Amino acid sequence: MTLSCSSLIESYSDTIDEKALFTREYVFMSYDPAECEVDLSKYSAGDYNPGSLVKRVLWLWISRCFFETWFPWPSSLKSKILGSLGAEIGEGVVWKPCVKIKYPWFLKVGDHSWIGEHAWIDNLAPVEILNNVVISQGAYLLTGNHDYKSRDFDLRIGPILLEAGVWVGAKAIVCPGVTLKKMSVLAVGSIATGDLEAYGIYSGNPAEKVRERVVRLA
Repeated sequence: MTLSCSSLIESYSDTIDEKALFTREYVFMSYDPAECEVDLSKYSAGDYNPGSLVKRVLWLWISRCFFETWFPWPSSLKSKILGSLGAEIGEGVVWKPCVKIKYPWFLKVGDHSWIGEHAWIDNLAPVEILNNVVISQGAYLLTGNHDYKSRDFDLRIGPILLEAGVWVGAKAIVCPGVTLKKMSVLAVGSIATGDLEAYGIYSGNPAEKVRERVVRLA
């Protein structure tokens, strides 16, 4: 007897008694593992629309020439380019070399924010960065994920919001659907899987609050 993946799950959730324990042991010995494997040939992004192919190809070329390069193009020029492609960029934004942005039309950046070298804004979904935010070298804003319980590995996306005064440390990662609230700090190499409280300093994987941020008055 060979059981499907759904049969396995149903049997395993039986009431715990002697008979059920025997059933579960039998199921694990006899089910067909192929029934529980991911089939990527069936993957589909569903109704997700990242923009027209022409626009994406154009951005790919522009990004290589002006953003994913060590050549020190002026930040003001980069902001104008992004604005022409649908991004909303504030005043005084600093763009360091080798920044990667998935889709400018899903991006908003407030005034006087800094984006460090090798930062990756992987914005399949909207990313909003408010005023005076610092994104340090190699930080990663991740908006896309997959449903690991689905055989089709369905796409799942979630927006990211970085409120005013936030600092994302070098090599830190912000996961889909996460908000870093006002003046919070995500320490070097840490991973934010949930929202960060205002003025909190967070560290680790997953990031946990370690102390309050206290800003000295000049």
